[in-house]
Amino acid sequence: MARNLFARKPLSLLLEEMKGENRLRRVLGPISLTSLGIGCIIGTGIFVLTGVAAHDKAGPALMLSYALAGAACVFAALCYSEFASMAPVAGSAFTYAYATLGELFAWIIGWDLVLEYTVASATVAHGWSHYFQSFIKMEWIIPGSVRWLGWHMNPLFTNAPFDFDPAKGQLVGTGSWVDLPAIIVAALVTVILVIGIRESARFNATMVIVKVAIVLFVIAAGIHYIHPSYWHPFAPYGWTGLSFFGHVIKGLGKTGPGGVPLGMFAGAAMIFFAYIGFDSVSTHAEEAKNPQRDVPIGIIASLTICTVLYIAVTAVVTGMVRYQNISIEAPLSDAFRQVGVPWAEFLINLGAVAGITSVLLVLMLSQPRVMLAMARDGLVPQGFFGAVHERFRTPWKSTILTGCLVAIMGAFIPLRVLAELVNIGTLFAFVIVCIAVLVMRKSYPDAHRPFRCPLVPVVPILGVLFCMLLMFSLPAENWVRLFVWMGIGLLIYAFYGRFHSNIAIRMWNERKTPGNLPIPLASREWVFLARDLKSTSPGAYPGVNSEQYEEFKARLYKFHTLPVGTAVAAVMLMFALAPVYFHAPHGLRQWAIMVAWVIGSVIIGGLLNKRIRGELIMMGRKIGLLADFIEEVPEAADGRVGESPIPVAD
Repeated sequence: MARNLFARKPLSLLLEEMKGENRLRRVLGPISLTSLGIGCIIGTGIFVLTGVAAHDKAGPALMLSYALAGAACVFAALCYSEFASMAPVAGSAFTYAYATLGELFAWIIGWDLVLEYTVASATVAHGWSHYFQSFIKMEWIIPGSVRWLGWHMNPLFTNAPFDFDPAKGQLVGTGSWVDLPAIIVAALVTVILVIGIRESARFNATMVIVKVAIVLFVIAAGIHYIHPSYWHPFAPYGWTGLSFFGHVIKGLGKTGPGGVPLGMFAGAAMIFFAYIGFDSVSTHAEEAKNPQRDVPIGIIASLTICTVLYIAVTAVVTGMVRYQNISIEAPLSDAFRQVGVPWAEFLINLGAVAGITSVLLVLMLSQPRVMLAMARDGLVPQGFFGAVHERFRTPWKSTILTGCLVAIMGAFIPLRVLAELVNIGTLFAFVIVCIAVLVMRKSYPDAHRPFRCPLVPVVPILGVLFCMLLMFSLPAENWVRLFVWMGIGLLIYAFYGRFHSNIAIRMWNERKTPGNLPIPLASREWVFLARDLKSTSPGAYPGVNSEQYEEFKARLYKFHTLPVGTAVAAVMLMFALAPVYFHAPHGLRQWAIMVAWVIGSVIIGGLLNKRIRGELIMMGRKIGLLADFIEEVPEAADGRVGESPIPVAD
């Protein structure tokens, strides 16, 4: 059972699956991949979250927050690059985990990526809506000269119905019903993505040029309006902000209303969203012309360029406007409005609308590729998530589903909630990838690696530590949402993925199993199974092609695998409750409680699994005895229970 849960997918099989009718077109070069990375990275993070993080979390020290988050991403990017060069297929971290840590971890990370890309797309759609509304409301390009749009939308359709108020530490109503622009942009991007990857890449490249030009303009024009005095105090909320489940560790930071952590680390945890995107390059490895060379170039180049631009933009904006006065919704354009340059505000709003559109495109482009990889492995329905359009060669069904989910979430869930939720999911994915590199170096030491992560194991370990540090700097509610999401995912895996997994089914059909295998079937079914047992070879039960065996194999497999899936799901659901309990002052007592909770969850899951498996083993022994009896009483082998001397119930 454990072998099935942690069954690994050989690299040779990964490469073999790229062939066939469901493979994607290889049309992307290093420039296109770098453009996709920049297009996804530079967007809502710099255009929107810079204002939230500087205003609420870090002040001017947000410059260092960006550097800290960028360092964590560099370590993860090096690990991603090694994997992408070894296994250039769709799926990103899901595929890497499958090849190194096994199917269970692959499912966990794949389910986490579903959360990351879907919620990130909704966050971007929400941010796009704010800049779009700011753009169409502008009345003048040059005051007293040229009149512009000056159109105000109905307030009922401009925002999510509720938002998080950091001053009160709770959700409050906004007076709106739905964020209509978020729905519209999600629908338009979905149509573009269904048409094809080549067309999507061209559209993205155009948007990236516009966006980078606007960012460079902000730096070049804004530097003339910097007031160095605005950088003092440099870290008004503190230099640390280290927290545990959202509560600041004693002596290492400050807290705001509702116990929200404040400081440089808290700012880094929030704006980490700004770096989401470089990992999306690896999801397009199957569409790269020379993936072993081009994908690492795309990942590292896009991350390096964006980190430099982020720090420069943050320095300019916090120098133009005091951090207390920075706009939450449109910080870059509003900074120029406050210094009396409305024409610059117009250009920035226009560039932000175009730039954030490219981010949404890349995120929504990546999500269906992850589902495609999971569908190829049988973990989700192949007919839907694995469907590739005959003409456009794109996963069109899952793309449309992604568009619908993004539209709904972007329309009804506030920006702050979405941003922090996607951060914890992304950081978790990075942790898994860094660990997977260490495992891969041991499992496949001689494998061909066109790109090798330097300084292993130092770089992967630093990647894990940095990402965990940022994860523990997020509010407790994000941990609750993450573990609830994971619990739901494990239940889906236990009741669907495990039964349809291609690897597990292949292992089941190829292996020989002892006669006392725990199989909880009805007595009539035992007769057929035992007959197959004795008809092939004494004392063994290989998968054979008999009508009765095929009829009962699904139930046989289901009841054999269910206990472990149930136990794992129970443990994860217990963890979902743990952060709620940690709303108390931290100290040695809280750490002891956490350790006890973890150990208790593992014990409960283990006992549950052991008890059920014990019952199955007893049933399995009956099958073995029945098989021996058939050898002595051949009449029982035809399955005529009523006529057989074997005392079995109907």
